Amino acid sequence: MSGRHPLLTGIALVALAFLLGPILPVIGIALTAGDTIEFPPRGLSPRWFAEAVAHEPFLAALRTSVLLAAAGTALALLLGLPVALALTRSGARLRAGVGTLFTLPVIVPELVLGYALFQTLMVDLRVDAFGALLAGHTVLLLPYAVRVTGAALARADPSLEEAARGLGATGWTTFTRVTLPVARPGIVAAAVLSVVTSFNNVPLSLLLNGPGTTTLPVEMLHHVEFAFDPLVAAACTLLLALAVAVTLVTERLAGFTHVFGRQEATRWNR
Repeated sequence: MSGRHPLLTGIALVALAFLLGPILPVIGIALTAGDTIEFPPRGLSPRWFAEAVAHEPFLAALRTSVLLAAAGTALALLLGLPVALALTRSGARLRAGVGTLFTLPVIVPELVLGYALFQTLMVDLRVDAFGALLAGHTVLLLPYAVRVTGAALARADPSLEEAARGLGATGWTTFTRVTLPVARPGIVAAAVLSVVTSFNNVPLSLLLNGPGTTTLPVEMLHHVEFAFDPLVAAACTLLLALAVAVTLVTERLAGFTHVFGRQEATRWNR
């Protein structure tokens, strides 16, 4: 702290308080011993956590969210990794143009994207709710797969692949033994970001869900419309704890700094 400017430290603390401030009342409401939403809570009790874990609509929606996040992340990585590899080896002009194209699902409002997918898939093509959700989440997650894995691939030394091919390795062997290990931190980071994004998505899932195929955030939103108990606050606190744990484990095993922390990653945007 001695080498940092006091003003910058104060701004950082204010920003941290701004980000974490709204979370504290949610945690306090989840720990209340009362039957209604109130803060500060009247007494502390973990009973709402037990009720959130045992609430059947939440459990059914949780299964849908987990399956959707896993399948959408896998599809996005299967599609995004080859694109990122091709863009990394292409010229700067093509890389900038096509790379911008793959960021459009993040730029376009999710309500617009969701309505377009609803009209095309569910109305015109009669695709079921889970198929529409899977297509929508895959499109939404594709930018993370392309950009994050591309940033990891941009750090790779091209001479490694050239050396492997010079020693007689086939294209597949070079890809599995050289390229994939180099891209592993980016793949892990992209997978974590994709799972979290898919799991927490509301606008897209709200438009594409159907009877029996509702994601957890949408089910929690429906519960808030008709109930005034701390059940959703308890579920949110559990999800927050899970997200923090996954992030810490991922940073420990792969390290986001290996993907974003060096200047070589800026080659992707040149």
